[in-house]
Amino acid sequence: MPTKLAHISIKVDDLEAAGKFYEEIFGFKDVRGGVNDDHFSRHMTDGNVDIALMKYDDSASSKASQVGGDKPCIHHIGFEVDDLAEWQKKIEGMGLEIISKPGVIPVKFRAPGGHIAEIAPPKHFDLSPR
Repeated sequence: MPTKLAHISIKVDDLEAAGKFYEEIFGFKDVRGGVNDDHFSRHMTDGNVDIALMKYDDSASSKASQVGGDKPCIHHIGFEVDDLAEWQKKIEGMGLEIISKPGVIPVKFRAPGGHIAEIAPPKHFDLSPR
């Protein structure tokens, strides 16, 4: 069952400075951006991985905004998998907590050690602009 680390979501306190850093230092390019619930996501890529810089509303206190704590952090990592249903069964079979709502893709879960990870079908984290 092949997997691919395809996505890293980083919670930031300064979206502009963080984006400039990834552009100027590592050569990442903007792919897309937009509001998603209580945060703005700026997706960037180096051609191999999707980095989402997430800036939550100052008043955001949702469960999602707090999964990594209330400070800037790696919020979650995402893997593309060949068979989403099979991988979800495998994760549940390990007794891991699924934290996304049923039917929502990507499927977020609390991995061993407490961090958040997610699985999605191939090309979910497509690097082309939308």
